[in-house]
Formats: sequence, C-alpha cells, structure tokens
Amino acid sequence: MTDGNQMNYAPPPPSGGSNVKIAILFGAVIALLAANVYLFLQMDKMRTDMGKIRDSILSEVANVRDSHQMTVQTQRKNIDALKDELEAARRQASLAAGQAKIDAEKRVEEVAKRLETAEKKAQAQVAQVAKAVSEVKEDQAATATKIGEVSTEVSNVKTEVASAKSEIEKTIADLKRVTGDLGVQSGLIATNARELAALKALGDRNYFEFNLTKTKQPVRVGDITMLLKKTDMKKNKYTVEVVADDKRVEKKDKNVNEPVQFYVAKARQPYEIVVNEVKKDVIVGYLSTPKVTASR
Repeated sequence: MTDGNQMNYAPPPPSGGSNVKIAILFGAVIALLAANVYLFLQMDKMRTDMGKIRDSILSEVANVRDSHQMTVQTQRKNIDALKDELEAARRQASLAAGQAKIDAEKRVEEVAKRLETAEKKAQAQVAQVAKAVSEVKEDQAATATKIGEVSTEVSNVKTEVASAKSEIEKTIADLKRVTGDLGVQSGLIATNARELAALKALGDRNYFEFNLTKTKQPVRVGDITMLLKKTDMKKNKYTVEVVADDKRVEKKDKNVNEPVQFYVAKARQPYEIVVNEVKKDVIVGYLSTPKVTASR
C-alpha cells in the first residue's frame, strides 16, 4: 500500500473484565474475613457454653456424691436399728417362751375344767332323755287307748250318719210333687220341719223359714217382703201380699201346703211360698228360691 492510503491503528483500551475480577476478588477477601470473624465469635460462645456445662456437671456430680453419702449414712443407721430390734426381739422371744409355757399350763387346766363340766352336763342330758323316753312310752300307751276310743266314737258317728242318711232318704221318698197356683209343676214340698230338713239336705234350692204375724208393714223373707193380710183357721186359708221387684202381688185365700208361686226378674224358675200352719193372725212356713239365678 502507498503511504497516502496507509491507516493509523491506536492500541486497544484496557479491558473491563479485569476490573470485575478485581472486584470479585476483593469481595471474596471481605467475605472470608467476615466468616473468620463469625467463626471466632461462635468458637468464643462455644467455649463459654462449654464452661457453663462443665460447671453444671461438676455441681451435679457434687450433689450426687453428697446424696449418695447421705443415703449410705441413712442405710447404716437403718441397719444398726434393725440389729438392735433383732436383738430386742430375741430377748422378748426368750421371755415369751417362758410365759407361753405358763399360759399353756393354765390353758390345760381351763380345758380340763371345761371338759369335766361338759361331761356332767352330758350325763344330766342323758338322764333327761331317758326320762323323756319313759314319758313318751307312757304317752304312747295313753295315745293308743285314746285312738281306740276315738275309733269307737268315729264308728258310732258313721252309724249315726248312715242312720240319718237313711232317714232323710225315707223322708224324701215320702215327699210329694204338686202343681202350684200358677199351674207350674212344683218341686218337692215339705209339710213339716222334718221334711223341710230333708229338702235342705238335698241342696237343690234355697229355703227360708218364716213365722209371719199380721202387721201393718211388710216383713223381709229372703230377698222379698211379705205382708200377711188375713187368716182363716177353720178353713186353713190365708191371704198374703208379696212384694218383689218393686211389684205387689196379692195371693188370696191360699190353702195350707199349697205352693204359692211367683216370678222375679233374676230367675227363670218361680219362687214358691209354702205355708204349713195357719194360726190366728199368724202363718208358719218357708220360702223356696232357685239356686241358679238368671234373667228370664
């Protein structure tokens, strides 16, 4: 190239990368120094803490040593006390052995006395039992005699019952059945006290005896009331007013031993009045009512 065309080159300026490296290096040095300072402080704190821990351990060891010494002393005292107690127990046991011997001898004497008393009591009881057995034998003999008497009495009662039963059956056989004033076939009727007793023994109906006098107010017989109005001794007739279920019914000029019948609300069968005797202003007889009552 000619000089006229020759170009001039200036040296390149210093690079910016060098400055950055210096700055980084400087920062690293500062960080290293700071780390050293921090580590120094931490090590100082650690030494302080270690000193405190060591002092605490030494104090704890001292306390444990003192406590151990106190425990050992206490145990020694306890051992000495136990030794003294054992020795005292041995002495007491020796004394007790002698006392026990004395007590045992007294016990033997007491048991011997109790045994003697028990033997005497047993002998007395045996004597009482023997006496009681003798009395029982005597009572058995008396009881046997009494049983024989009772058996005889029972036999007599059975005989009387059989006789009475036979008499009742005979009386019942003599009873008659008649038709009442309502035209209803009556049951058996009684004409006297003996026949009425036989009817009661049968138990087929209820019987209420009455001795009715002429009064102004009705008289209760069984569950009804009756008012005697008139009597005729010559003709053996009477007139009576019957009150049942709040109804008044007059039975006029009825004959002796005639069943006078009437109905009540609670019975299907009729009630019957039988007069066996007519006196002056008095009639004697009975009211017969059915055993079973039920609404008609």
